[in-house]
Amino acid sequence: MSSIQGKTDVILIGAGIMSATLGSLLKELAPEWEIKVFEKLEKPGEESSNEWNNAGTGHSALCELNYTVEKPDGSIDIGKAIKINEQFQLSRQFWSYLVNSNLIQNPQDFIRPLPHMSLVQGETDVTFLKKRFKALSDHPLFQGMEFSDDPKKLKEWVPLIMEGRTSNEPIAATKIDSGTDVNFGALTRMLFNHLKSQNVEINYKHNVEDIKRTEDGLWELKIWNMATGNIERHTAKFVFIGAGGGSLPLLQKTGIPESKHVGGFPVSGLFMVCSNPKVIEQHHAKVYGKAKVGAPPMSVPHLDTRFIDNKKSLLFGPFAGFSPKFLKTGSNLDLIGSVKPNNVLTMLAAGVKELSLTKYLIQQVMLSKEQRMEELREFIPNAKAEDWDIVVAGQRVQVIKDTEAGKGTLQFGTEVITAADGSIAALLGASPGASTAVHVMLQVIEKCFPQQIEAWEEKIVEMIPSYGVSLADNPVLLEKVHASTAKALDLTEKELVYH
Repeated sequence: MSSIQGKTDVILIGAGIMSATLGSLLKELAPEWEIKVFEKLEKPGEESSNEWNNAGTGHSALCELNYTVEKPDGSIDIGKAIKINEQFQLSRQFWSYLVNSNLIQNPQDFIRPLPHMSLVQGETDVTFLKKRFKALSDHPLFQGMEFSDDPKKLKEWVPLIMEGRTSNEPIAATKIDSGTDVNFGALTRMLFNHLKSQNVEINYKHNVEDIKRTEDGLWELKIWNMATGNIERHTAKFVFIGAGGGSLPLLQKTGIPESKHVGGFPVSGLFMVCSNPKVIEQHHAKVYGKAKVGAPPMSVPHLDTRFIDNKKSLLFGPFAGFSPKFLKTGSNLDLIGSVKPNNVLTMLAAGVKELSLTKYLIQQVMLSKEQRMEELREFIPNAKAEDWDIVVAGQRVQVIKDTEAGKGTLQFGTEVITAADGSIAALLGASPGASTAVHVMLQVIEKCFPQQIEAWEEKIVEMIPSYGVSLADNPVLLEKVHASTAKALDLTEKELVYH
């Protein structure tokens, strides 16, 4: 059976953090617009946004070493770190607006204060970290960062990491207390509860099978209602494809010129999760190391305190892996199905270029638990295998496209692809993803609603005071914004409560 379900203003595909953010922004900017959401699974935030499927850092470049690159002359380029920190500040401001407006409650259920640390070993990396610290600590966005290469001080900061360490190799860390742990699964669910209360129609167990342009310029979606077995057809003026790894195949179905010569490379991940409460209690920070040579940027090892269901957890990873699926709940035919006549050369070029990455991922898949424990012991020398379990994390699909760097270039980051007329947009890619969702969705709004943006600007600035302004260049606004968001989101260590 097939039925036409009528027209709507906006359709959001996928019930993850991106659709939740875009829907929440649009409901504030155009409350009269009708919005429908379609999600294949039974609940929101179950794929890439789920707390067990992402790193949950609140990526703000406070500790991620891959965002600060050493240039050939030995100086440190902090441009990317500044950009990502600025983008995370936009997210904090929007979440604060939602809390202050009583649109969402209990911010401690999705965001907690937590020190962010970078940890390195060996003379070369200690020298690099010193230079990185010098470059960042002078910058207003990274105020309060501390550096130490004194084992006694490091034992105060990270007792679990320093205990039982016998190597005389130099070791150093930076620490900044203004970091956060963000539970994007919890936040996604909160935002969808909010959208539901704003009369947004949310349809679970609805799988979008096709998207095509109608003669009157609308987009028609063919959707399989998995609960009834019926095929539904919905049309909209604007469609956002925020389906994580599922976005690329849907984008390809639109046939827009912008969807050509784009491919996807799936990367899976595993985390080790501590099951011993005594060990968990000894660590209170997010500690990022340096990626091994040949490892992709998303495989930077980190030992993370996380707060999941208001309970303190400890995760180590990620261990990268390869699966041809584009979603955790996807199909083994996803990768092969994404190869089209228009992107086959792009995909082949990437395959040739990324042989070392493919080899690395296959090696990671083959690791035994004991080999993974050996990697963990570089962080926690006394780690015992019986205290750690393996959890499969989410699937990521990295974008492959033709760039100035050449054909079939693998992109590490998030990418918005929009039709020339702004009637449809898709989000591809992964990290830093969720942390910069507000920045990315503002990009979508600017590209897709240029006629409205002027009228909306006042409201956007009310929600996000630093919109259109560089906080890096405006320390007074930065201080104001940081203080107001910390207050709204209750980011004070002294009130931290966990079980």
